[in-house]
Amino acid sequence: MATLAARRRRAVLAPLRLLAIIVRDTTFVIAGVPVQLAALAALAVPWVMPYFVVIQLWQVAVAVLAGLALVLLVRVPLTAIQRHRFWSLLGIEIGKPAAAQGPLRHRLISAARSETTWRQLGYHLVVGPAIALGGMLTLALWAAAAGLATINGWAHLFPPLAHLKPLHSKALTLDIVAEVLLLLMTPALAAALTWLDSHAGRLLLGPSRAVELERRVESLAESRAGVVDAADAERRRIERDLHDGAQQRLVSLAMNLGLARATLTDVPEPAMQVIVEAHEEAKEALAELRNLVRGLHPAVLEDRGLDAALSGIAARAPLPVRVQVAGADRASPTVEAVAYFVVSECLTNIARHSAATKAEIDVKRTGDVLVIRVTDNGIGGADPVRGTGLASLARRAGSVDGSLHIDSPAGGPTVVTVELPCAL
Repeated sequence: MATLAARRRRAVLAPLRLLAIIVRDTTFVIAGVPVQLAALAALAVPWVMPYFVVIQLWQVAVAVLAGLALVLLVRVPLTAIQRHRFWSLLGIEIGKPAAAQGPLRHRLISAARSETTWRQLGYHLVVGPAIALGGMLTLALWAAAAGLATINGWAHLFPPLAHLKPLHSKALTLDIVAEVLLLLMTPALAAALTWLDSHAGRLLLGPSRAVELERRVESLAESRAGVVDAADAERRRIERDLHDGAQQRLVSLAMNLGLARATLTDVPEPAMQVIVEAHEEAKEALAELRNLVRGLHPAVLEDRGLDAALSGIAARAPLPVRVQVAGADRASPTVEAVAYFVVSECLTNIARHSAATKAEIDVKRTGDVLVIRVTDNGIGGADPVRGTGLASLARRAGSVDGSLHIDSPAGGPTVVTVELPCAL
């Protein structure tokens, strides 16, 4: 029953929807006629001024230049009106191009050189007037259909006026056929003009495809940077919470167990064994938690900077590592965190796969770029395609628009160079 009721409702509403679409398209097309002809009117103004008579070539040039100046002057408000028409009648939002900044002379020069200006002029002087002719034809067809229906109606309602319109069957049939054709053709013409105008408006009145893509790329880059910063801030928060909460509780637990292990000498052996095992487990859990906290975000990186944090990594490495950090200016916390984890993963890969006996870490800042170079004297042959470790390094560097380059011939040495952009 519900399905049958829904079908009946759709059957009743379908003609109303179609009528609403016809009214919308007709209103849109006819409403655009005066605006679409306004640019041509502005272009023709100098030619219809009183006392203007073309005698010499320079007068023609002045009239043409004056008309173009008027068109350029009304281009911006006409484009704004058209955007409002598209939005209010069709729900189509056409983006507003970025406005030029600076003094008036610079803005005029920038507008003259802008591709957007010439695309908008192409719409107002060529496409718009052509569509306006279609709009006037649509209005004429609707007027003709209304006229036929009105004349026939008056002739039937008032027989004395029948001499104005013959009522014989052949003429009446022709009128009905004409009205039906007009009622079929006019909505189709309005729909076609609406489709054409909407596509031309998107293409010519708004920003170009290249500008839209550039804006989208900038927006995505800003969004990604915000996500990376938020993730780094969340890691720092978790590190602080673990350091100030769970880690301190484990330290207290390990100290109490150690104190019990050292002072309680008269407890039975099984109880002492339990205390010893609990003490060792607490120390191992504390060590694992410290490694986890350090992996999330080392506190020394935030407190003392990249030099001290990298020196801590080198001290914990299973092979000799020389660290050299040049430049006193610090990068942003996110960039420093990426640099720290890149170096940490590099040293892990060196220890696991390279069979190296020593490594070097060189960090320097060149302008707005932080350059990190990790070198080892191992067997070489490192290839990002054969493993996920180096690929993850590239992804981590790319999270802040950085780049990674690997030079690892067979037999070594292996040099990993990472460049990270950083703000001053």
